[in-house]
Amino acid sequence: MSDLLLTDCRLATMTPGGAPFGAIEDGAVLVEDGRIAWAGPRDDLPVHKPVETHRLDGRWVTPGLVDCHTHLVFGGDRSGEFEQRLNGVSYEAIARAGGGIVSTMTATRAAPEEALYASALTRLAGLTATGVTTVEIKSGYGLDRDSELKMLRVARRIGREAGVRVRTSYLGLHAVPPEHRADRGAYVGKAVDEILPAAHAEGLVDAVDAYCEPIAFSVEEVGRLFDRARALGLPVKLHADQLSDGGGAALAAKYGALSADHVEHTTEAGVRAMAEAGVVAVLLPGAFLMLRETQAPPVELLRRHGVGMAVATDCNPGTSPVASMTAALNLACVQFRITPEEALAGATRGAAKALGLANEIGTIEAGKAADLAVWDVERPAELCYWLGKPLLHQRYFGGAAA
Repeated sequence: MSDLLLTDCRLATMTPGGAPFGAIEDGAVLVEDGRIAWAGPRDDLPVHKPVETHRLDGRWVTPGLVDCHTHLVFGGDRSGEFEQRLNGVSYEAIARAGGGIVSTMTATRAAPEEALYASALTRLAGLTATGVTTVEIKSGYGLDRDSELKMLRVARRIGREAGVRVRTSYLGLHAVPPEHRADRGAYVGKAVDEILPAAHAEGLVDAVDAYCEPIAFSVEEVGRLFDRARALGLPVKLHADQLSDGGGAALAAKYGALSADHVEHTTEAGVRAMAEAGVVAVLLPGAFLMLRETQAPPVELLRRHGVGMAVATDCNPGTSPVASMTAALNLACVQFRITPEEALAGATRGAAKALGLANEIGTIEAGKAADLAVWDVERPAELCYWLGKPLLHQRYFGGAAA
């Protein structure tokens, strides 16, 4: 843990209710034991013990960005299939040849933990280079007990060794593996009664996730998994209403989920249910782009009913090969017409809430972890404006330069 003073900087504290972006034009941040001891106008800096001082020459400081929805750990990639599709081969033909999620499952099952860890770090590098200090990592590509636990162990290792905060999600119902196609009920039973309890017993699970969609799993099947999660004291989150209004938002609200993610087809009734239950809507513009979707999430309804919004990369090999948080911010603004302030709030305090970490990270406030990002920009909106320009000057994790 580090004691540190950041001074001669502008702060986008991302605290709500005041100036846009929670901005303080001439600010300072005092860090003690890896946590924010004080943040505010530089002229109000309290008397403190001597600490290492970093003068930032007027640069902007934000909370470290939070990527609250990723599939960062997987084997192989699907760039070959991407090329095939653009050359006119249908998704169905690719799937019949063993492609799609089955190809990722096969590669993930075959890969040793060390290989999964090494490949995940290459993708993580894109996130940290764009200011990420916290990342959620899902399982869901192993689809059997040993492989799902292997993925979650790798995610835990990333959190121990890679200079980021990691929250894990057991994505128990993502797809039906080929060996269970004739009896999907048997797979659901295995996910609920065998894999989840084993992962929980090993301390590998922070939350439980599922994919609720007619092409994936039903409300009833997901309900079985969520009932077991509740019995184990685990929070839930949901891939909801991405391709159709399948009642996912209402299901997430019923279980008091941390978040409902995608939500392109969520109706006003679903939005109302989310608002009443305090469920965060996680917007995933990378998947929207790659799938060439046309129905955007109901942003105006989310605003009207006061549903918190988060933005994430959905980094995955099939539908969102996005490993840049600032790219996700740009895409969210351009495709979903949210404002830069909404986008940055969605990658900080909104995403923190979507992970159950609102009291720990997401704003620059006394008492929170000193996870911070320093940027070479003249105004915070630039973080959503540039696509591909390096903007990060320095990342701090727990008060230490990282």
